[in-house]
Amino acid sequence: MIVLTGPTAGGKSALALQLAARVGGVIINADASQMYRDLAIVTARPSLAEEAAVPHRLYGVLAGDDVCSAARWAEMAKAAIAAARRDGLHPIIVGGTGLYLAALINGLAPVPAIPDDVRSAVRSLDTAAARAALEAEDPQAAARLMPADRQRTLRALEVVRATGRPLAHWQQHREGGLGEAAVQGFVIDRPRPELNARAETRLMAMLAAGALDEVAALLALHLPADAPVMKALAVPQLAAHLAGEAPLAEAMAQALIVTRQYQKRQQTWMRNQFPDWQRIDKLFNLQ
Repeated sequence: MIVLTGPTAGGKSALALQLAARVGGVIINADASQMYRDLAIVTARPSLAEEAAVPHRLYGVLAGDDVCSAARWAEMAKAAIAAARRDGLHPIIVGGTGLYLAALINGLAPVPAIPDDVRSAVRSLDTAAARAALEAEDPQAAARLMPADRQRTLRALEVVRATGRPLAHWQQHREGGLGEAAVQGFVIDRPRPELNARAETRLMAMLAAGALDEVAALLALHLPADAPVMKALAVPQLAAHLAGEAPLAEAMAQALIVTRQYQKRQQTWMRNQFPDWQRIDKLFNLQ
């Protein structure tokens, strides 16, 4: 099967449509934010016309208060892949959520369930305290993670506290992956200045398409602040503007900064995780 990844705003969805039309494919979403039905505009989900042109799966399938782990997504993706093959169609996995792709291809670490008391104690820590604790208890994980990466810091800390072993120990024994031999992987790897410009263009297009109204409707659901959907790119910044905490121009500027930082992290991750996948910045017309 084809796996198409790359940084956000790189042109994955457009290329996926071309590929699906050529090979008789089903496009299966591997973008965590595009799983949520409440954020069609802000996450640049494929349009209704695009979804009508070729089959799309796992887009807009979750409510805002739902949580989708990499393990859950991988099982959903495997089911979608199996259904595509039963229908005689070619599965095309498309998205930039690296943990999802790693779970599907390389499998998942068999980490035991984390006791509720351990999880609660870890999750009660602020980011600085959690970082300090991780540096003391699992320095290898701390060296690998960005200081501001709260979610992964908490995960690594709760694993080492609950199991007595660092997360790296469990990751050496992954289970259930399809294996790289089962996929043909491509990475859209545009030059950074071009990605920066595309990110800005996309943000402005989202605003024109009604992104503020979409975020306002999301806020009206009164979801927990730490719900994944509330942390999607541009949502915190537009929410701050709607709350009167920032002018629109400032909110958009901050959203652009966060988006470009995310693009950079994605590019680094993909170079490290899938160094042998074919780069396609010059092989296809991605305009």
